[in-house]
Amino acid sequence: MPKKKHIKVTLKRSTIATNPKHKLCVKGLGLRRLHHSVLVLDTPSNRGMINKVAYLLSVEEA
Repeated sequence: MPKKKHIKVTLKRSTIATNPKHKLCVKGLGLRRLHHSVLVLDTPSNRGMINKVAYLLSVEEA
């Protein structure tokens, strides 16, 4: 069974003045506050959310 790839995502900018749909993408990734980091699976749905709010995030391969 192949090992699942993960991506480390960190919230670098505030979501206060952003589009409400972008806020939902950040919440869907599991990010709660500034400088909070989470590991998410490298799936097409997670990649789509990351690409939509890339201006708020820092992304690293994990």
